[in-house]
Amino acid sequence: MERYIFKTKLWIQIALINFCIVALAGVTLRYKINFPLPSINQKYLLHAHSHFAFDGWVAIALMALMVNYLQVHNIMANYKKYQWILILNCIAAYGMFISFMLEGYALYSITLSTISIFISYFFIFYLWRDLNKIEDKSYAVKWFKGALVLIGISSIGAFSLAYLMANQIMVQDYYFSAIYFFLHFQYNGWFLFACFGLLFAWLYQKGFLPSVAISKKLFVIMAVTVAPTYFLSILWLKLPKILHWTANISGILQLLVLFYFIQLHPVLKKNISLKITKTSKYLWIMASIAFIMKIVLQMLSIIPYLSHFAFGFRPVVIGYLHLSFVGIISFFILGYINEILRPAYKHVNGGGIVVFAIGFLVQEIVLMLQGLEAMEIEPLPHANIILFVCALLMAIGLIWITMGIMKKKKANPQII
Repeated sequence: MERYIFKTKLWIQIALINFCIVALAGVTLRYKINFPLPSINQKYLLHAHSHFAFDGWVAIALMALMVNYLQVHNIMANYKKYQWILILNCIAAYGMFISFMLEGYALYSITLSTISIFISYFFIFYLWRDLNKIEDKSYAVKWFKGALVLIGISSIGAFSLAYLMANQIMVQDYYFSAIYFFLHFQYNGWFLFACFGLLFAWLYQKGFLPSVAISKKLFVIMAVTVAPTYFLSILWLKLPKILHWTANISGILQLLVLFYFIQLHPVLKKNISLKITKTSKYLWIMASIAFIMKIVLQMLSIIPYLSHFAFGFRPVVIGYLHLSFVGIISFFILGYINEILRPAYKHVNGGGIVVFAIGFLVQEIVLMLQGLEAMEIEPLPHANIILFVCALLMAIGLIWITMGIMKKKKANPQII
């Protein structure tokens, strides 16, 4: 078989450029809330923003890093097929971004969304087959296979939503159930499982053997609870009591995730041989705090009043989604990129990370304060202007990071 080197650095750069586009779309959305911009349809751009964030940034980044995992283990595979899968996925992502921005949910956007799902099916098939060639005691293969299964499950929500939109079935309960199904199995499924797989593979590669036992326990709990915790997202529906109890028990059971996850930190702190850079350390600390907050908030949503509060107020929903998407997933990926690029390209620009992180943290605080207005707490003055500035800071930080990575020249040809 022809030896083809998968260009991980190139795809990391493409994913980061796409993340910058996501951020600039976010700036435009925040600008339009404060100032007139008649040429832009807010709802259409919001759909474009969210779909491109999933397929243009996170999916491409995680796919590229999982394929890089195969290369690190010297797996003989046809890496050209992965190159083409990512090229097609990127084309579909840009097509969705443009079509959603121009027409919202309509023929072209729904068609391209469907195509992107079928592209993901090819990725699932080929990566699963190649993962079977790896003998890795880190338990990373289990995490990756779990992530692949959850990509497939999440597509049920996407197909359901496309069906509802195409047939103009505007039953709000169906609409939100499909959206939350897709989001849940993406955020809490495919994204999280892939990130944990990358983390534990990296720790094992660095010789950190205690991570294996923690990896196994975390995987079992998360695999068991990932499906039933979906019902926490739709407790506002008139669900049968058995589903209410299933959701509540799984929400409480996920506290065990925190028990084992927190065990990683003191052990890692003592193990200086890992030599994590300060930038990665702070990114992963922020991702860890965000993950802990997400699990706690998810558990608290079993309380009926808090569940209504969490899913009934837009700022809270946006804050929670950004907590998962940016706070957990994106911070982790940026830290991971920093670690695998470091031997050849030095490190991710720390100044860009600081600007990006400040924008994100202030944004989360303001969104939560906006949500508290529903509890008759006095509104924060000029909140929407502050959120616009936060979006601008995040975009500036990301552009700074991306430009830094693209400028750095490769020092060691054996790395990526």
